Formats: sequence, structure tokens, C-alpha cells
Amino acid sequence: MDELLVRAEGVSKSFSGVSALKNVYFDLRPGEVHALLGENGAGKSTLMKIISGVYTRDSGELAISGKPVGDLTPLSAQRLGIGIIHQELNLCPHLSVAENIYLNREIAAFGITNRKKQNREAKKYLDALELDVDPDTPVRELPVSKQQMVEICKTLSMNARIIIMDEPTSALTDKEIDDLFNVVKMLKSEGCGIIYISHRLEELSRIVDRVTVLRDGQYIKTLRFADTNLEEIIAYMVGRNLNEKFPKVAVPLGRKVLEVRNLSSPHGVGVKDVSFELYQGEIVAFAGLMGAGRTETARALSGADRMSAGEILLDGKKITIKNIRDAIKEGIYCIPEDRKKDGLCVKMTLSENITLPSLEFVSNFGVISGGKETEKAVKMKDTLRIKAPGIGQSVANLSGGNQQKVVVGKWLMRDAKLVIFDEPTRGIDVASKIEIYNIINELKKQGIGVMFVSSELPEVLGMSDRILVMCNGRITANLETKNTNQEEILKYATQYA
Repeated sequence: MDELLVRAEGVSKSFSGVSALKNVYFDLRPGEVHALLGENGAGKSTLMKIISGVYTRDSGELAISGKPVGDLTPLSAQRLGIGIIHQELNLCPHLSVAENIYLNREIAAFGITNRKKQNREAKKYLDALELDVDPDTPVRELPVSKQQMVEICKTLSMNARIIIMDEPTSALTDKEIDDLFNVVKMLKSEGCGIIYISHRLEELSRIVDRVTVLRDGQYIKTLRFADTNLEEIIAYMVGRNLNEKFPKVAVPLGRKVLEVRNLSSPHGVGVKDVSFELYQGEIVAFAGLMGAGRTETARALSGADRMSAGEILLDGKKITIKNIRDAIKEGIYCIPEDRKKDGLCVKMTLSENITLPSLEFVSNFGVISGGKETEKAVKMKDTLRIKAPGIGQSVANLSGGNQQKVVVGKWLMRDAKLVIFDEPTRGIDVASKIEIYNIINELKKQGIGVMFVSSELPEVLGMSDRILVMCNGRITANLETKNTNQEEILKYATQYA
């Protein structure tokens, strides 16, 4: 057997006295895709950051291509042939696609960047992923899915032999995922080893050879993927069997909560003449392909984008929403697609984030009461089972699933009439997903209007009562969930109204 590309044994790491990894083992062989799985906070990203030189380990051994190594830096790891595609994008929005791909590795002569040659080389990697983008395009002008593909091109351009992919498909369309997996198979054939982290367990069967599971920072088991199944993997991840993937509840329909008439918004891909209704006791999902107008509809209703036309009636009363403040005043709250950019203040604490939109509830005469803030934050932390050492923990140090719970928690402190979830389970583990679903079900039982946008059709079918399909900024179908399927949804998702 060829020597191992990576061998980590007995690796441990703590932050401020809190153990993130404890005596962990992991290895990677040439020409394989090895999935590293576990719940949010299991230690996956910490281990990968040690291997890629972002963190130094507290103890344990690390060998790269059969040779023991000391503490790595990102630069020394790169020189050893290690490349990492981070879950959170590490791009410079003001720079071009080519400039981002070759950042700090510019193709230059006599200190002057050769832009033509650099663009030409960048185009080779863009073409490999069938990404139709001009290398001169500023990254800020690209949608998130294409930015993710640029991040992948950046790593591929380093000619790394060890490639770490941390949630690489979280923002990609099905076509883009197909293109990425074709590249993964090509890299495998060339002897590269790929460490693959994903919460989309259903995609593992397409590329994965082996699986290693971590739980609570500890090594649990390594399995050949061909010898296991998703139920067994999930049981190792969470330490128990999950009886139901989509815990749907039935609630009698009540009064009409929301009526939207001929809504239009010019922002993004644009929303055109969108009309629909939403009742108490139902969950309405918005389905469609990337760029269909789902998020733009959510943003217009929550005041993040301005409406150019249309009416909104809440509990039968016509309301005017010009901005987010107006929406909050009316009891309309949105859990945004990009939690770090739009949902959190990452340099603030868990407590500060949860109480930020509701300072009037934790203040006396305009002065924040530490006691009230603590009481409210502790109650929400316990209610949502947010895993953190305390409410003073910076949200930047929480796992993705717990960050998502904080975003949800800050709005549950207020009396809501309509809650909009935009990709509520993106990038979080299977157990955290079920907890988010249970929160959505609780809102449904309380008679609060629930809308959610999701790119995952099994989630749409598993959690919704009714599905509105969008294409090109318009609603193309209004489907009863119990009477439809993925094929019908996709038919309407590609049918221009």
C-alpha cells in the first residue's frame, strides 16, 4: 500500500480551557476521498485547521506524506501540498476572479503582474468546472454559488496533493455539484487525497471511499463507505438513533395570516407580480433553482429590499414595509440565508446577539440591565439547547448549527406574526437540523405564519404543507405537498411563467 498522505494520531486541542479535540486519529490515502463527519462542534474544522496550519495542536503526532512534521503554518502547509477550501468564503470582493485565484501567488515578471497570462491560466480552472465567468470580473459581482466555485478554483490552482473540502457544495446548484464531483474524480485518478466534510450525507455515495466520525471532539470510528449506510453513520454521529428525519406535525388551518398581492422588487434577479396567501397552521415552502427569486421575495417581505409594486396584508390589514424596521414593527422577522453576513454580529457575545433586536425588553430608562439581559439570554440558550460554555461566549467561536440557533433565538424573543426562514439548515448537521425543524413546528402550532426557502427538495417535501415553485422571479406553481413529488417541482422550477 502507498504511504499515507496524512496521518494524525493522538491529536488534542483546547481553546480557553474548553477541549475541541481529544486524542483524535485520522489518516488519508492517495487516490481516495475520505469523509470526515460529525455534528456541528464535533471538531472537524478544528482538525482540518491543524492539518492546514491555521491552528497548532496542543499534543499528538502529525505526518505528511510519511514524514513527521512540527507545527505548521498556512504557508508551510501549502508548500507541503495541502490546500483547503473553507466553508466560509475567503475571497477579496473588490479583486477580480483571477486576482483572487492567484492572490499572493501572482504570475509576474520583474515585480509586475502579467494580467493576460494570469487571466489565461485562471480560465483553465474556470473551464474545468464549466464556470462561464470572465476572469476579470470583480468577485463582488458574482452570486454566492459562483464565489464558492472561485474558491474551489483557487485551491485547484495550487496543484495540491492533499485537498480539504469543507462544505464545498453548500451554495452550489445541482449542475455545479456535478461539475465539482467530476473534478474530484479526476483528482482521485491523479493520486490526490481529498478530505471531504459535508452535512449533505446523501451526496457521499457519489464520491466517498471511507468515512471517519468524530463526536464531541473525540474519534468514534472509521468505516469503508461501501460497508455502511446513512442510518449507521448518523447513529455514530449523534450517539443515538434518530427515529424521524423530518418531524412533521399536523395542525388545523386557522385564519389567513398573510396575503401578498402582485409583489414586485427590482433587486437581485427581480421579483415580478408575486401573489400568494399563508394561513395559520401551515408551513409554506418556496422552491426553485438558484436565481429563481425565492430569496428576493423573502427580502422584500422582510424589508431588506424595497418593493417597487404590490400590497401586503397581515391579519387582514394592509401594511407598508419600506425597510427592516417597518417589518420588525409589524412582527415580520427573517432568518437570512447568510447568517454570518446578515444575521449575526460575530464579534459580539451570544447574549448580546440574542438581545440586540429587543433592547427595550432588557433596559431600564434606556440603559441596558445586565440582570435582565442575562435572564433573557440564559432562557433562550436553554430553550434552544445552544451549546456554548456560557452566554458570554463570542458567537464567532460557535459551530454553524449553534450560530443558526442564535439567529433564530433573537427573533423568538419578540411576538412574531410571520417568520421567514431562508435556507435555515444550510451547513448544519443532521441533529441540529431536526432541532431547527422542531422550532419551526412549534411556531406552526402557536399559529404563527411560517415561510421557508430551501434548495433541498427532500426538506421541502418533508417539512412543508404547501409549496410555491418559482422560476425567473415568478410563481409558476402552487402545490399541495401531499399530492406532489420532486419531479413535478422540478418541472415547474424550469417553466417560465
